[in-house]
Amino acid sequence: MKTLIAALSLLLITVPHVSAQKGFVPLFNGKNLDGWINVNCAPQTWSVKKGMIHCTGKPTGELRTTRMYENFVLELEWRHLKPGGNAGVFAWAGPIGAQGVPFLRAVEVQVLDHGYIRASLNKSYTTHGDVFPIHGSKMDPFPPSHGSRSFPSERHGKGSPEWNHYRIECNDGTLWLWVNGHKVSGGENCTWRKGYIALESEGSPADFRNLRIKELPSTGAGFNDTAPEYEGHRTLYTGTDLRGWTGGGDRWKEKDWQLSYKGGAHNQTLKTEEEFSNFELIVDCAPGAKKPIQGGIKFRNMTVPFSMLAPGNATPDEALKKVNRGYHRFKIWMRDRMITVHVNGHRTFVTELPEGIPMKSAIELVGGKDSFTLANIYVRELK
Repeated sequence: MKTLIAALSLLLITVPHVSAQKGFVPLFNGKNLDGWINVNCAPQTWSVKKGMIHCTGKPTGELRTTRMYENFVLELEWRHLKPGGNAGVFAWAGPIGAQGVPFLRAVEVQVLDHGYIRASLNKSYTTHGDVFPIHGSKMDPFPPSHGSRSFPSERHGKGSPEWNHYRIECNDGTLWLWVNGHKVSGGENCTWRKGYIALESEGSPADFRNLRIKELPSTGAGFNDTAPEYEGHRTLYTGTDLRGWTGGGDRWKEKDWQLSYKGGAHNQTLKTEEEFSNFELIVDCAPGAKKPIQGGIKFRNMTVPFSMLAPGNATPDEALKKVNRGYHRFKIWMRDRMITVHVNGHRTFVTELPEGIPMKSAIELVGGKDSFTLANIYVRELK
């Protein structure tokens, strides 16, 4: 009888686990990165090694899925290769970097190694599976929590170089995280609740493996609950070097996801090796100690000056002031001979180029006497 009871008990434990595996499909094929897009990292940042997705950690940025997901269960394993490593898994993410940061707007599931903090009772974050919204997303955290961050109710994370298993369930704007088999943290009323899934690079080498997903029935995420569709933007800056650019000088410096320029008496210009005709260009610009009055973005004999950031102009939206780190987003449309410039979502400039202007040219970043920093340099070609 004891043997029968024990067998039935084991069956009750294992049957739900077995049934939970039905409907899963691989999110990573173990051979290449088909189905994924390198958002804003160098080509070597993300690679496939021994059936795993390997991340060098440099620069800070993301690898994301090519398609969006609404309701799903995601399972994966991760490990940091050095103590103190930092990374993340993003749910319901946007397609490109949010204004002024290398990160996507998303709900982040923290991937943090124990060596990142010395104190075991840190009040701001843990290394056992925090969940929190970032850069415009919203979430009501499940307790225990601080602000919008949900802390794990139990601590089950393993330190480098051990593997950790995450189960992330996202359904109708509610997210739950299981760490190594234990349900520990999450939140509800998430916005967005439909978007991309992404892996984060943030300074330390890490591996990801056994990524698989089970989609759940839609609950009708509307326009305001859905991330923007990917429109074809690609990064022009690798975050590690100036490949793809010519010119420059000693005042241009790569600083991970940021490209800084130190002002001086003589202009120094970076120029793309590639030429463009009709395109949309996105560039985030953070002025130095004062608003830049020299420098800008040049193409087809036309310069869009950074002087558009003069006091009183192009003020960021209130919702962005706390998250964009002082960056202003330039969005430039070049179609045929018409140029339209938006700064922080506000149209600031429209003009038509004269006839006879070349229909194709490189894109130039022009530095003047004032210092500034650039980030999120994306281009997409228009038909």
